[in-house]
Amino acid sequence: MGILDDFRLDGRLAVVTGASRGIGAAIAIALAEAGADVVGIARRMPQHGDETGAAVRAAGRQFTGVAADLADDAGIAAALASIADLGRPVDILINNAGIAERSRAEDHTDAQWASVLAVNLTAPFALARELGRGMLERGRGRIVFIASMTTFQGGTNVVSYTAAKSAVAGVVHALANEWAGRGVGVNAIAPGYIETELTMGRDGNPERVAAQLPRIPFGRWGRPDDIAGAAVFLSSDASAYVHGVVIPVDGGWLVR
Repeated sequence: MGILDDFRLDGRLAVVTGASRGIGAAIAIALAEAGADVVGIARRMPQHGDETGAAVRAAGRQFTGVAADLADDAGIAAALASIADLGRPVDILINNAGIAERSRAEDHTDAQWASVLAVNLTAPFALARELGRGMLERGRGRIVFIASMTTFQGGTNVVSYTAAKSAVAGVVHALANEWAGRGVGVNAIAPGYIETELTMGRDGNPERVAAQLPRIPFGRWGRPDDIAGAAVFLSSDASAYVHGVVIPVDGGWLVR
């Protein structure tokens, strides 16, 4: 067995939230290419998984789509029930699903605050807690949260998103303290400016893209595929001694 074998995920089952597009889809496909079967969760996810499911199956792995709204307890419970129905232990959890509400802090409503924290913080912790129990019983598992540049910086006009993503780092640290010695790795990836609908909007927002380029030493915005390698690493035995970290994948944004 060589070091490259440690990156393989053959025979493992990965749950990826927000798997229908963007970063979640890219991670789901990369995990499949590394050997994992995938359960993809999204609000409007058909069982066959559309393009994500097709790409996973093209990699020779199984895909199960689960439609669930992680904004409330009922949606979380429904997702967990669908996973339990598979009758297979979950080896990897990627907590990727997220939303943002943009407004000035003085105009940010209680409803905006509650919805963003529900999806970006409460649901990821609930899934980690529930699926983590099985990992702890087996003494093996990997959980990866998706953090943000706002985990390190305040951001502008995204106060609830910043609060949630800052808290994600705290959850990762706390779970790593409790679970690392019991065989479960908990870490996070903090994407920089990545070309997704969440960051760019439906119109692509060329003005925003151009405005951020001078702050990115690598010279371009990231693409969802740029996150995939870090996700495979943190999901695999290659990261066995990595616990409680938030890895920036940002083209050098934080060091500018």
